Amino acid sequence: MSTKWAILGGGLTGVTLARLLSEKGDEVCVFEKEAKTGGLCISEERNGFTFDVGGSHIIFSRDTEVLEFMQNVLEENREFRNRNTKIFYKDLFLKYPFENGLSDLPKEDLFFCINEYVKNLVAVEKGEVAEPQNFKEWIYYTFGKGIAECYLVPYNEKIWNYPTEKMSKHWMDGRVPRPPVEDIIKSAVGIETEGYTHQSVFSYPVVGGIEALVRAIETPVLDKIKTGCEVTKVERAGDGWKVTAGGDVYEVDRVISTVPLHVLLPMLSDIPQNIKDTVGALRYNSIACISVGIEGEIPDISWMYVPEMKWGAFNRLSFPSNFSTKVAPEGCSSILAEITYNEGDDISKMTDEEIIEHTVSGLREMGLAGDNVVHTAVDRFKYAYVVYDVDYLENIKIAREYLEGLGLDLVGRFSQFEYLNMDGCIRSVLNFVENKS
Repeated sequence: MSTKWAILGGGLTGVTLARLLSEKGDEVCVFEKEAKTGGLCISEERNGFTFDVGGSHIIFSRDTEVLEFMQNVLEENREFRNRNTKIFYKDLFLKYPFENGLSDLPKEDLFFCINEYVKNLVAVEKGEVAEPQNFKEWIYYTFGKGIAECYLVPYNEKIWNYPTEKMSKHWMDGRVPRPPVEDIIKSAVGIETEGYTHQSVFSYPVVGGIEALVRAIETPVLDKIKTGCEVTKVERAGDGWKVTAGGDVYEVDRVISTVPLHVLLPMLSDIPQNIKDTVGALRYNSIACISVGIEGEIPDISWMYVPEMKWGAFNRLSFPSNFSTKVAPEGCSSILAEITYNEGDDISKMTDEEIIEHTVSGLREMGLAGDNVVHTAVDRFKYAYVVYDVDYLENIKIAREYLEGLGLDLVGRFSQFEYLNMDGCIRSVLNFVENKS
């Protein structure tokens, strides 16, 4: 017997759910409040440039089933690239990850990093270092003081816009191993070592930006998607549910939410105050994505991490015209800068013009742009990154147990409230569809 589903939110997770549940013979309806689907995976074409305005995305995964799904839906609309990722550190383009490019560091920094790594390794093995209790302590415990202070702590505090000592270690602990001492020594003396090899080759749509992936996924279920249709109320109705969206009421068997928990809660009635407080305490970052089109060429870099504040508030730069030959006009190149922020901080108070000036000035200081900037734009998204603060595990457990106890299904990045990449979102859908009862 088929099930009638309401899917709240038409981002990558929502449209993938619609496609796969429909393939199983179920009836689906996706409600998306924006004018088009895609969520953070949308792209805009302006002045001949195509930018992923919700942040840079590429197609790669250790998960072969998910990777095949993404590759297959894109069919011929994809190109492959070899990753060339850098860290901009003290005017140098260092190899990424940082611990694989130590030989290019200034000698004082090189000594600091390798000496502290070895000292820390010995101290850990002797049991002289306490088990880390937060993310900052985990960084020091795993990499030593040098790598921590030169790169990992400043970069992470820049991207998360939050003190690392107030962040949980759970999302890294056990997932990121301490680099082998032989790799650190090789890196220090200039013998090539590689990190994150699953990203060494990636693909990207030839045309349409990353939004082309969303469009390809949703093609079979376009008639099941309602855009410009905001959900205002979700309530129980016997064994099923009533969903009020766009002024109409829809009766369904089950409801899947892919929207942020902060957005879901006001749709529900009679929520206890402690649940409101718990969800309100779940931290997230907003993002400002600055599109910069330039006349001329850029370095052959895929993306670059920028830990130092001296260049600007942006933490990551990507170079879309190095992903595809069709996303910039002939003779032009493109750079996408990403800045995380929170409501009330300095970035949130800046106008788009001020953010553009701030970013382009930094790019010029770094030698990545000059007087050849021919296009700029700013796009902001309120919900961009899940921040794992030290209270996260307790708060998300309470929130999930309550909402799932109501009979709601939570799938995807901001509904599960986990820092999932595109492949993680698709994996969450595959798991849900496989296990649905």
